[in-house]
Amino acid sequence: MRLKELRKEKGITQQKLALDLNTTQNSISRYESGLRPLDANMLMKIADYFNVSVDYILERTDKKN
Repeated sequence: MRLKELRKEKGITQQKLALDLNTTQNSISRYESGLRPLDANMLMKIADYFNVSVDYILERTDKKN
């Protein structure tokens, strides 16, 4: 999954992302490390936040949109 890569490209912290997505920093950390699976709702929020496709986040394509 490309969540950490996308976050670092934007230069934002886990805490900032968590606040923007109405979740916790711990959840973001667990998503990035693969310890917690993304549910469909959060996956769509992240895709919208970074303006990329769900498939890009899930590494099913290298095209962002």
